[in-house]
Amino acid sequence: MTVVGHLINGQMTTATERTQDVYNPSTGEVSKQVALASQATVEEAIAAAQAAYPEWRNTPAIKRARVMFKFKDLLEQHADKICALIGEEHGKISHDAAGELQRGIENVEYACCAPELLKGEHSKNVAPNIDSWSEFQPLGVVAGITPFNFPAMVPLWMYPMAIVCGNCFILKPSERDPSSTLFIAELLKEAGLPDGVMNVVNGDKEAVDTLLHDERIKAVSFVGSTPIAEYIYSTANANGKRCQALGGAKNHAIVMPDADMDNAVAQLLGAAFGSSGERCMALSVAVAVGDAAADALVSKMQEAMKGLKIGPCHDADNDFGPVITEQHQQKVFGYIDSAEQQGADIVVDGRNPSIDGYENGFYVGGTLIDRVTPEMDSYNAEIFGPVLQVVRVDSMQAAMDLIDNHEYGNGTCIFTRDGEAARYFSDHIQVGMVGINIPLPVPVAYHSFGGWKRSLFGDLHAYGPDAVRFYTKRKTITQRWPSAGVREGAQFSMPTMS
Repeated sequence: MTVVGHLINGQMTTATERTQDVYNPSTGEVSKQVALASQATVEEAIAAAQAAYPEWRNTPAIKRARVMFKFKDLLEQHADKICALIGEEHGKISHDAAGELQRGIENVEYACCAPELLKGEHSKNVAPNIDSWSEFQPLGVVAGITPFNFPAMVPLWMYPMAIVCGNCFILKPSERDPSSTLFIAELLKEAGLPDGVMNVVNGDKEAVDTLLHDERIKAVSFVGSTPIAEYIYSTANANGKRCQALGGAKNHAIVMPDADMDNAVAQLLGAAFGSSGERCMALSVAVAVGDAAADALVSKMQEAMKGLKIGPCHDADNDFGPVITEQHQQKVFGYIDSAEQQGADIVVDGRNPSIDGYENGFYVGGTLIDRVTPEMDSYNAEIFGPVLQVVRVDSMQAAMDLIDNHEYGNGTCIFTRDGEAARYFSDHIQVGMVGINIPLPVPVAYHSFGGWKRSLFGDLHAYGPDAVRFYTKRKTITQRWPSAGVREGAQFSMPTMS
């Protein structure tokens, strides 16, 4: 059976004492195995990165950017293969995988601007014959720990910018779907990246803890669930590392009485069920203002869901595929069960769908649950499946209070035709990413991605301008060159620029 290994110092290696099965979730079958890195393997990767760092740090930014230009070209050339690898191990339908890859490529495009982004600031004559300027210098060896739901896009949020800023990178991707991530990393070598600058180690908690405790790792970027994000952040900080840790979400959409209901339903359909709801920006709660809006929303959504197509990744006619594992499938079923037991109405039931020829796949059908309340377990948890819950409230303020009171603050949106209401919502809501008639307000590559509250631990958001700040440290230099032969006496008062 094929074993997915590691990329260390430009070479593939599968040497390991432990492996883990990798499933094809469309069929439910084990397709390959992934090597789980030991502490020694991770330390080997760190040593390779540390050795490559001095030369890469001193490589001109424009030359580093040229690698990214070539990398972008290779990603586009191999797009079909990358999307197939994503589908085989994640279950994502080909068109959805193509969208994921494109959003990743856009981050590579932004990284190509490194020479401009890394320019510091210069001030001449801050005092007579004294100049001062600032520089953005790399940190050294940095690490990224990425989730299963976006095996291509989320790593591309991290290492292109880290690398063009002059750092060397250790990536620990999800062990559940490692192949596309590893293949993409190999393309960097083809693009001309020197060996050791980019390394990939597959593994579990042992690999993660090694990265968090090794003093050679200067910064850690993480995307995953909130409990793990909190652990990553606290452990990294305790070990003196810079850290950004993106956690979970429970994204609400407010549906106002004046909303274009047909458009809202069409938008919610994709936002709630696309990628089987395994998105940190999935809209999993629709908060309808007033019973009339709620009844219309539920009725139209129920009708629209009749046309949803669920099935294996290779059929582009399908709207979404399976969830990642059988364990996660049963977890989603459990949340639907609990909602029903706690008094909610299961309007469309996605439990135990039958997919001809793929009966053993990890499928959850699109599920619509009405009359959900904030006390229910399913409301408070991040279900991470194709489940849309409808909460009924009497006013826009009550809807906003629901959102503000939730522990997560990743993304939200409002469907309305009222500009005043939309402006008030976007200004006051305690959420990091806001959409107005846009259900998935994921920032483009030249802005930054990040939530509020317990959806993000750290001060800086992912990719975009914040990435430059995260992967560099500012140095300010002040200099003068006195005329030959001029000698000054000692000064004991606080120096001033006058």
